[in-house]
Amino acid sequence: MEMSKGNKYNRFQKSGIVTIVAVYLLILVGGIVRSTGSGMGCPDWPKCFGSWVPPTEVSQLPSDYQQVYHDRGYAEVEFNVYKTWTEYLNRLLGALIGIFVFITLLYSIPYLKSDKVIFYLSLLSFILVGFQGWLGSVVVATNLAPWMVTIHMLVAIVIVCILIYTVARSFTGKVAVGTVANKPLLNKLLLFLVTASLIQIVLGTQVRETIDEIALALGESQRINWIGQLGTSFYIHRTFSTLILFAHVYLFYTLMKGTAREGMIYFYTKLLLITIIAEIIAGVGMAYFGIPAFLQPVHLLLAVVAIGIQFILLLLLNQEKVFSNTAVSLTDKQLSYR
Repeated sequence: MEMSKGNKYNRFQKSGIVTIVAVYLLILVGGIVRSTGSGMGCPDWPKCFGSWVPPTEVSQLPSDYQQVYHDRGYAEVEFNVYKTWTEYLNRLLGALIGIFVFITLLYSIPYLKSDKVIFYLSLLSFILVGFQGWLGSVVVATNLAPWMVTIHMLVAIVIVCILIYTVARSFTGKVAVGTVANKPLLNKLLLFLVTASLIQIVLGTQVRETIDEIALALGESQRINWIGQLGTSFYIHRTFSTLILFAHVYLFYTLMKGTAREGMIYFYTKLLLITIIAEIIAGVGMAYFGIPAFLQPVHLLLAVVAIGIQFILLLLLNQEKVFSNTAVSLTDKQLSYR
């Protein structure tokens, strides 16, 4: 029996949502790799220490493995089973996401008849995931060059936003957005916050690089003193976060004052508020408790989640412009009777 059009569309939406969640999970795992210093746990790519399945103990490696990698241009390579497998699991998750994105692409084929943009954006996501995998190999080849790490992170954010838009477009006319006032002002605020949040993430990667250098010089036993050794990049990052916080407060005030207490805009406004509060708490915890390793990836993840929510709010505010003109949008009143 042929699957109904509704079921075909539903499976695309479910697959797309799972893929978005998986990408966020990969960003979290990537943060864990970075915070634990596991980025070079596998000094080659796509294999790890020359094998598809990495070793579990140093005796499984040639006795001159350090010299081999030194000859390849690496300053220092020392096998650490925990760092190796942390990086290896990160790669496995990346490969799994590639499969998820490919499945989402296959499920988007029915949209070729109703909304081709959804199919082509799904195809673009698949291509970008492949490009992201190649970038990962370059990150390893350049021995974690800071600018490559930053580009790797920004491409991940682009993939998330494309997937969010693609999935959101497939829901056109199926959700109650909710009435909202002051759209021009809200659009300017959200565009500013998305831009500022991206800049803040770039600044954060610079702070992360400084932390790596301090950690190497002082060692884990001096973690409580790391903050005091951070330079200008940290203070710029912290000061800029205050500006972003005040902009969010004004956004919340404007949204809550002019938005109906139902619909998706109101829901995502509350979700953004919770995310920002959690991110601030994580940032304060890092500053006052010696940059705990577990808080670093959480802080990064929350920043990227915030950008995703900001982007969703932009889409919802401008649904009549960004979604398909062929889709029939339902009013909130019509939706309330469903």
